[in-house]
Amino acid sequence: MNDESQNKMGAPTPEELREQVERTRDELGQTVEALAAKADIKAQAKGKAEAVKAQAAEKTAAVKEQAAVKAASASGQIREKTGQAAELVKDRTPDAVLEKTAQAAAQVRESAARAGQYAADRTPDPLLEKAGRAATAARANRTPLIAGGALLIAFLLIRRGRNR
Repeated sequence: MNDESQNKMGAPTPEELREQVERTRDELGQTVEALAAKADIKAQAKGKAEAVKAQAAEKTAAVKEQAAVKAASASGQIREKTGQAAELVKDRTPDAVLEKTAQAAAQVRESAARAGQYAADRTPDPLLEKAGRAATAARANRTPLIAGGALLIAFLLIRRGRNR
């Protein structure tokens, strides 16, 4: 009720009463909706599950990104350490050994070429085609193969160092 209209006239007008009833109905409807929402446990659980799912997806993405950064860093460190180790071995190897190694490598290459030619001459054509496709695929994916080999070597060296 409006206090002013009651004071001036003594009693509210029918129009004021209708407005007051309409406001009360609106307020009551809103209250009922709020209570119904609180009582709807299934909807609350669904909303909570969606929130948790979204949060889990965000955390998963963050963890994946961190893992990718760490993997790239580890890969770079492994490349650097491998390069340093190779340079150290090369620096500490006497010239005579390097020369003999070069000669042996040339002989091995020559023997491998002869063995390869012999195998190619004796190998059936379908097998040669499949081997050619495999070699092409390996050349196309050279970087991942080299990185995998470097990781394997690093792992074996670390494992060997721990066993000592």
